[in-house]
Amino acid sequence: MKQQHGIHTVERTYRCDVCNKMFRLRSSLKLHQHVHAGDHLYGCEVCKKKFSRKRSLEIHQRVHTGERPYCCDVCNKTFSDRCNLKAHQHIHTGERPHRCDVCNITFRLRSSLKLHQRVHAGERPYACDVCNKFSRKQYLKIHLLLRTGERPYRCGVCNITFTHIDSLKLHQHVYTGEHPPHCDVCKKTFSCKGSLEVHQCIHTVERPHRSDVCNETFTHIDSLKLHQNVHTAESPPNCDVCKKTFSCKGSLKVHQCIHTVECPHRCDVCNETFTNIDSLKLHQNVHTEERPQQCDVCKKTFSCKGSLQVHQCIHTVERPHRCDVCNKTFSYASFLKVHQLVHTGEHPHRCVVCNKTFMDRWKLKVHQLVHTGERPHRCVVCNKTFSDRGNLKVHQRIHTGERPHRCVVCNKTFSTMSHLKVHQHMHTGEPPHRCDVCNKTFSRRSNLKVHQRIHTGERPYRCDVCNKTFSDTRYLKGHLHIHTGERPHRCDVCEKTFIHRRSLQEHQRVHTGERPYHCDVCNETFIHRRNLQKHQRVHTG
Repeated sequence: MKQQHGIHTVERTYRCDVCNKMFRLRSSLKLHQHVHAGDHLYGCEVCKKKFSRKRSLEIHQRVHTGERPYCCDVCNKTFSDRCNLKAHQHIHTGERPHRCDVCNITFRLRSSLKLHQRVHAGERPYACDVCNKFSRKQYLKIHLLLRTGERPYRCGVCNITFTHIDSLKLHQHVYTGEHPPHCDVCKKTFSCKGSLEVHQCIHTVERPHRSDVCNETFTHIDSLKLHQNVHTAESPPNCDVCKKTFSCKGSLKVHQCIHTVECPHRCDVCNETFTNIDSLKLHQNVHTEERPQQCDVCKKTFSCKGSLQVHQCIHTVERPHRCDVCNKTFSYASFLKVHQLVHTGEHPHRCVVCNKTFMDRWKLKVHQLVHTGERPHRCVVCNKTFSDRGNLKVHQRIHTGERPHRCVVCNKTFSTMSHLKVHQHMHTGEPPHRCDVCNKTFSRRSNLKVHQRIHTGERPYRCDVCNKTFSDTRYLKGHLHIHTGERPHRCDVCEKTFIHRRSLQEHQRVHTGERPYHCDVCNETFIHRRNLQKHQRVHTG
């Protein structure tokens, strides 16, 4: 240690030989040296945590006693430590006394400045043994918990465990009866008031973060940091595949899992893989059939709170996010972002096998099952399997008879919303999808796309056996039965089997006596359309 100036100057005169940190007092330096020596002389009797300073122990014990002796004169918020009160008061005065020498960004806390300076130095001192390094200790802790699946925070009432302390605090409001901070507009809840204040900028369009160079304002500090790269000419981290940019490398790495399909977390039951541990845990509710979240209005249950919140928008009809192009409104900003791809024509998610692109990441995941042949969702009644859970749910309505979608005009009910929408065109008389070439109209966009391939000659689906191509995947599936010899459609009456479902439906008319095709001239009826067409030549000559 070296004394560099007089003891009564304001300068920090004592330097630590290990880390070069400066102190005004020799006693402060001695206390600091305990950090490097590993000395922890004072232990908490409640949680056994140890400290190198008695004062640090006293401040820590207030966590257990709940004591918060320091009160803000402006807003009456209380604090356990005087330093935290001083930092808080900068919020009211607007003072940010700590300035970065490189980029001139200012901070309320000296510790925040030190963390920020690691951005310029490229310093990431906290390392995971397996993968990345981190600039902050808390980021490393969170990363390790996600990788190991450890959930160290336990509720003392119901023993549910959590990865983050904030999640535990939010959960405990269930038992205390205390209402957590929530948004008055969209009713979303938060573990702390600060997170709520950041969220409310979405609804108020408040943009508190301003660029010192061009005065452009932003809702989030991350957006401002990303913008500042424009002035510094520094290229922000960007994805090589879709060119999306990010404010930090960590966010980029998480995003890249979309394109690389790197899913390190595997379900022990069905082997489905996921990019993060939380998605895996949410998925496991499918096998346990646990759906703990219930809608207060219609009593429908959900496996996670996020799905429940999305569902509740049906009852509240609250759709605060509006598309600037077509004025369509959405319950969530994420839904609006996906919708806007319709106008831009952008399909950022690409299949690595056939290069087909999709607007939605989930549609890509479902599509990839076509290449793997995997159909992980099985009906417990008839054992039919599906690649998409939504298709399984629709199929199960065949067995339950459920038809939840009702026409407001004629009260006819349907098992799917898409069938209801097609039906409603009967009342309006206007098929919404029209071919630009021949003006033929269709009730569904998917049918229009298949039809347009007649004009373009596009046949994107190819048989791996004989290389024959098809305009529709349904035609390809039917064709494959020719090579396999499979005849999956069986008549319940005479046990005769057919390659195509349509052939079975036509055959069953033999048993039912149904003759749906009717001649307008002589009223003769026919089982098959082709027989009607042949008969009509008698009248036309």
